[in-house]
Amino acid sequence: MELIPLLKDKRILLGVTGSVAAYKAAALASHLTQAGALVDVVLTEAGTRFVAPLTFEALTGRPAYTDMWRTPGEGLPTHIAHVGLAEAADLLIIAPVTAHTLAKLAAGLADNLLTTLTLAASCPLLLAPAMDCGMWAHPATQSNVNILRERGAHFAGPVR
Repeated sequence: MELIPLLKDKRILLGVTGSVAAYKAAALASHLTQAGALVDVVLTEAGTRFVAPLTFEALTGRPAYTDMWRTPGEGLPTHIAHVGLAEAADLLIIAPVTAHTLAKLAAGLADNLLTTLTLAASCPLLLAPAMDCGMWAHPATQSNVNILRERGAHFAGPVR
């Protein structure tokens, strides 16, 4: 794949949550890496039930993170290790993002590495929802989406 100048040497933080669509995040990580981006992957505990961290490490050549207490990779701020990833990111993508994680983000909860990094990040946030149609259409989910949009989050999908 040809390098895309826009992505070359950009630090992309890719969050992966517990959705059956998590396998698609592996292809996304691979494409971003091939395009020249430095991709750091953060998986929720539920995300690891669908795709192993080792898969992302093999595709990106970088560590995959699953908890707040692992030291960040080389070249990342270390004064607060679990926030260093957020400070270094040029873009945060959460793909897939579940209704559960959308609700946490809308409420400002920081109870795992991914939600903590999202609160700490000052870079653009792109969310790719993946859930049952009924869950997506539920007023609570739509309210959470609206809250996140008002805060500047961008959405891609969901796609049926």
